[in-house]
Amino acid sequence: MKNLIQQDLEKLNEEQLKQVFEFIAFLKFRARLVTIPTIDETNLAALYSEFAEEDRQLAELGISEYAELLKHEDLA
Repeated sequence: MKNLIQQDLEKLNEEQLKQVFEFIAFLKFRARLVTIPTIDETNLAALYSEFAEEDRQLAELGISEYAELLKHEDLA
């Protein structure tokens, strides 16, 4: 296969060689994208649940602090 490709490359002009070079660069780029690990949906669901609980706790804390600030404003 490599020999056939080399023979064809030798027959190409400069512009065609440039296009082949760009295509090889594209293939290398695409190969890097394919190696990106896929997301484990089970792990993602667990993280979502954990962060949802944390968000709820922060929201409750924020509401309590906001209520305290309102009390202080009413007294002033």
